[in-house]
Amino acid sequence: MAVKVGGKDIMAVSIYPPEGNPLWEQWSTKAVAQTLKSYSRMTFDYPYHKAISVHAKNQGMEYPMICWNYGRPDAEGNYSDRVKFGMISVIIHEVGHNYFPMIVNSDERQWTWMDEGLNTFVQYVAEQDMGENYPASIEGLDAYPSRRGPAAAIVPYMAGDQRYIAPIMSKGLNTYQFGSNAYGKPGTALNILRETVMGRELFDYSFRTYSQRWMFKHPTPEDFFRTMEDASAMDLDWFWRGWFYTTQFNDMGIKSVDKFYVSADMNQEMKDYLEERNIPKDRVPQLVYMVKEGSEDYKEEMKGKAPSEVVSDLKDYMMDNFTADQRAAMKEPKYFYQITVEKPGGLVMPIIIEYTYADGTSETVTHPAEIWRLNDKEVSLSKATQKEIVGIVIDPKLETADIDTSNNSWPQEPKVDKFEEMKQ
Repeated sequence: MAVKVGGKDIMAVSIYPPEGNPLWEQWSTKAVAQTLKSYSRMTFDYPYHKAISVHAKNQGMEYPMICWNYGRPDAEGNYSDRVKFGMISVIIHEVGHNYFPMIVNSDERQWTWMDEGLNTFVQYVAEQDMGENYPASIEGLDAYPSRRGPAAAIVPYMAGDQRYIAPIMSKGLNTYQFGSNAYGKPGTALNILRETVMGRELFDYSFRTYSQRWMFKHPTPEDFFRTMEDASAMDLDWFWRGWFYTTQFNDMGIKSVDKFYVSADMNQEMKDYLEERNIPKDRVPQLVYMVKEGSEDYKEEMKGKAPSEVVSDLKDYMMDNFTADQRAAMKEPKYFYQITVEKPGGLVMPIIIEYTYADGTSETVTHPAEIWRLNDKEVSLSKATQKEIVGIVIDPKLETADIDTSNNSWPQEPKVDKFEEMKQ
């Protein structure tokens, strides 16, 4: 199959015996072609004239412009989805090695992740492209079933026994779980960096810059880290340190949620403040006070009132730089919340928080990782809204590899005993 890359045709080739059919004739060359398109988009135009995938019974191995890949139907020509997707994935992976480490030529023995990890990341991108461009390959599924790449897939490894987990920056031969350490974790880290931390546009520009700057050269990890920061103008030291130099994991949870309402009556905190300083109450102008639900100052009738409903001239007093029409059009919050998020895990990650309102609508807000700079244990988030919040979830789409989601919800979801559930 001729594949247009950078204005020239690259020949995608498959070589296979009859034992490989019908699987190989249906999918092998398409997988080679998709790899060339996706990898060239993410890095640089494939510089050679062809890429060849050769069928092997049980081998996956890469060489310049040619690779050997497993995946074979049974004697009657039948194959499962597992065999099909396994074959497509190994072809993408082995063809992808042309880019890492054969063109961007890192030292695989010393820094295995620069070969296998970077390749696993781009493999994930190509697999998802494959699913979009050849939907028949994922009939009945929501997306291409990538084994590595999604954040949730690395959780069992990161939550495992720390005696058998080494930092990504360890020499490959010195790790216990080679596949997770050299392939899965770095590939997932880069996917999180792309999707959750930097955003696709900025990440893709930076990753292309690294690939093109170091093609046909010999980069070290520092060259990768520095180029990503140089091209993006982002300080990512905290990310490299946590994901690549430690075995820390991500675990965030909702510690508490406090509800507040507005009142024209002076709360006890303000009364104590005035008394300590001998300030007469009549010297304090009419203000709106925040009252915590459940406190001694709280009354049920406070619920659901906007500040201007409590102090009628508040809008005129506080918004005198707006016209009357502008003031009338402004929407005032009626519900006020303080959410305390704690971080039992060591990794620093953005806080992605989803609010569900009483009317059934929802809103997702992302707080960048820098929110942890002043306190690495817990942070408080303030939320003012017109609608009552009935549910809060941290990381609702499982984007940050949080190893324990039981503390991610408010109200707290009851823990289900698997044994008791099975008995029922």
